[in-house]
Amino acid sequence: MDSIKEFFKRDKFAELCGIELVEVSPGSAKAVMEVKKEHFNGINTVHGGAIFTLADLAFAAAANSYGPITVAINVSITYMKAITAGKITAVAREISRNPKLSTYTIDIYDESGNIAAVFQGLAYQKRGNLDSLIK
Repeated sequence: MDSIKEFFKRDKFAELCGIELVEVSPGSAKAVMEVKKEHFNGINTVHGGAIFTLADLAFAAAANSYGPITVAINVSITYMKAITAGKITAVAREISRNPKLSTYTIDIYDESGNIAAVFQGLAYQKRGNLDSLIK
């Protein structure tokens, strides 16, 4: 799983947002982001796009954790609680998987452990392996 974590260091947008992929195992992943002023929207809460990006990285890591190149084909997010400070954590878990499609739920928590959003993703497994992209 260290190779998957290493691969996702290539995600420059996640890096720009300050997102760190801290755990990956088959079908699951955890990513964290420390809230900074750059993450705020006009009403001084964390921008939905920042939360989405955090969840999306956890989703991508979980979906690609088996090795084949896997891409999102449909995602949705529900925001339940505004976040204004602290560390945000996204925890991805696989719900189902077959040779081509897999589904994931990613729960996003504030620093106190309260659920702030739920992201659901459908992924498609392509031909090819992540290792082929690392050169």
